[in-house]
Amino acid sequence: MSRHRTPMRTTHATLSVLMPVYNERETVETIIDQVHAAPIAPMRIELIVVDDGSTDGTRDVLERLRGSGKIHKLHLQPEYAGKGAAIKHALGMSTGDIVVVQDADLEYTPDDWPTLLAPIIDGRADACFGSRFLGGPHRVLFFWHSVGNKLLTTFSNMLTNLNLTDMETCYKAMRGDIARRIQPNLRSERFGFEPEITARLARAHARIYEVPISYSGRTYAEGKKINWRDGVAAFWHILKYNLGT
Repeated sequence: MSRHRTPMRTTHATLSVLMPVYNERETVETIIDQVHAAPIAPMRIELIVVDDGSTDGTRDVLERLRGSGKIHKLHLQPEYAGKGAAIKHALGMSTGDIVVVQDADLEYTPDDWPTLLAPIIDGRADACFGSRFLGGPHRVLFFWHSVGNKLLTTFSNMLTNLNLTDMETCYKAMRGDIARRIQPNLRSERFGFEPEITARLARAHARIYEVPISYSGRTYAEGKKINWRDGVAAFWHILKYNLGT
């Protein structure tokens, strides 16, 4: 990859927002409204939603939002396949100059997009990660989650030779051409997407930047889905995707 590229002309650029959804009936309409209100003009937004077999009425909300034009592309998985599988499918449907993953809960805010996208737009980066550990405001929650995140990030860094502070962050923005080049090789179906995409970007010699973002984490009572088993599995994913294919 070249050290620097010509800055992107945002007046003709599209941001593809990849939104995996699973049982988020209470939050999905709010986050979609926030997506459309994001301060990234004059870039155009292409919102791609993949529902991963929701059973709580989320699909009815998504169908209504597609009918009103707020969702540009919608795919309904016949049954639950996992977050990684949903993102891979959404990425294959994307056409944007930049792609960004946006969870359907309210833990991450699109208000942070200008900071997240800036290194890609100005030609410095091929990908940019939004770090929850670089000083942005965040809800105070689980100590052991933060320890686990730091351990996983350190282990990933040892194999990728990167110096990230938050490998597990949802907010990963990438140039669309690079992301779609990687997409056919993605294998992880659940939360292993984060270490896998990090490993594949590192192996592609992508220029990666990291910026601070805000974070409003949820408790399990509020709907948080990732658990300790996913954390243990992440160690295996880091090994698999850095040392394997």
